[in-house]
Amino acid sequence: MNKKETSENSRVVKAAGIVGAATMVSRAFGLVRDMVIAALFGASWATDAFWVAFRIPNMLRRLLGEGSLTISFVPVFTEYLEKKSRKEAIELAQNAFAILSAILALVSVLGILISPIIVGIIAPGFISDPQKFGLTVFLNRLMFPYIFFIALVALCMGILNSFRHFSAPALSPVMLNIAMITAAFLLRPFFAEPITALAVGVLIGGVLQLTMQWPFLLKFGVIPKLKFNLQHPGIRQIGILMLPAVLGAGVSTINVFVGTVLASLLPAGSVTYLFYADRIMELPLGVFAIAIGTATLPSFSKHVATGKIEELKSGIAFSLRLMLFLTIPATAGLMALNLPIISVLFQRGAFDVQAAVYTGQALFCYAIGLCAFSLLRVFVSSFYSLQDSKWPLKAATIALIINVLASLILMYYLKHNGIALASSISAIVNVLVLSFVLKGKIGKFLDKAFYESVFKIILSAVVMLGVIGLIQYSMPWNTYAVLKTRLLYLSSTMVSGACVFFLCAYLLKSSEMYALINILKKRLSRS
Repeated sequence: MNKKETSENSRVVKAAGIVGAATMVSRAFGLVRDMVIAALFGASWATDAFWVAFRIPNMLRRLLGEGSLTISFVPVFTEYLEKKSRKEAIELAQNAFAILSAILALVSVLGILISPIIVGIIAPGFISDPQKFGLTVFLNRLMFPYIFFIALVALCMGILNSFRHFSAPALSPVMLNIAMITAAFLLRPFFAEPITALAVGVLIGGVLQLTMQWPFLLKFGVIPKLKFNLQHPGIRQIGILMLPAVLGAGVSTINVFVGTVLASLLPAGSVTYLFYADRIMELPLGVFAIAIGTATLPSFSKHVATGKIEELKSGIAFSLRLMLFLTIPATAGLMALNLPIISVLFQRGAFDVQAAVYTGQALFCYAIGLCAFSLLRVFVSSFYSLQDSKWPLKAATIALIINVLASLILMYYLKHNGIALASSISAIVNVLVLSFVLKGKIGKFLDKAFYESVFKIILSAVVMLGVIGLIQYSMPWNTYAVLKTRLLYLSSTMVSGACVFFLCAYLLKSSEMYALINILKKRLSRS
């Protein structure tokens, strides 16, 4: 690896660190938000209605926002920055902003009008309960304009990330969580159905997230203007990439959608169990997967724009190794400590022991696919940097079919856990397909050093699991213990496991471990 590759990889690690730290703050607020909601509202038909209603604009956010818009916009915008003038690049951004605003306004109005149809499709099991169905439709209509604000935030993220600014977009979800927490406490008494307060908080949060991006756009000279040049070559280029990206990059969202439909047919609370388990999964995915995926896309796009394919391959291999170094131990930890994690975070108030047990089981099944969900971010970034959105779509279609079939089979035997397990299986298939195809497009990109590195990571994780197992054997977990005891058990076990993993990685001379140590040394020497 030459100095240029090392420098670029260092920039990726630094950017991933910024995004990861910001996302950690955001996820921490998100967990507080979910703990507040669990304590105030529990797991009931009303919470099922809210999470289904919220999932609809949230699903559109992932499909029309960072799930497709950001990854389609960044390669094209980066190409303009590298090969054309900054003025032309900013003009492209202005056109994209104006056109997207018009489309989103139309989508928001249409969504409000046909909300009963959408809810009926998303949660057919709710139709038989008029009260539950009516509340879901009402909440969905109230929150639908959220997609207008949050999709524009995704475009802002693409613009700022292309300029290698990552902190503001990564921190913006904090605004949503703060708004929802505040609404839950302050606005709940003002509504006949208290859960309506959360929907109002979502809408306020969307406005705050977009407002937060404005000063940083102005800093880079991007002043949104009403330019509607649909014939702009850059817009057409983005459109070509984005159309298949709606499905290709949004496979995880579509899997969640399938899970919601099927979970609505199961006993009450199933949607909520899956939601809270998925929320825990979002923590490592946000801190590790999204952080690295966000940091790699501009880097990969730059390599492709300048014709440096060997550096692209090196960057992909490095990103995959870094991703596995973080997600393999996280996977082991989530599977081994699924119930303690859920119990400590959510078991209070209306969220009882049974809800904690069922949610913990779902978390175990989701965790099986954590590495695949994470690696998917790197592979999708690789394809979009090559401006190929067709293969992610094809792989997503295959994975979606497998998810539906596996869900239908497994939910019969495992109830909501079968839906979570099917989602993990489909993600694994998606990664395998994209890996095979990418090798055909750019050649071999994983060498002996990669596999040696993965072996060391797995070995360290196995030793970590052994230590956690010894702790659990000597001090069995008690779900009925007081919160202080449960928190002490979980924190001590997690800290012990993490220390053992990092120590083993250090003793095995894991290159990722030493890279992180070197970065910490540099930062400490500067301070």
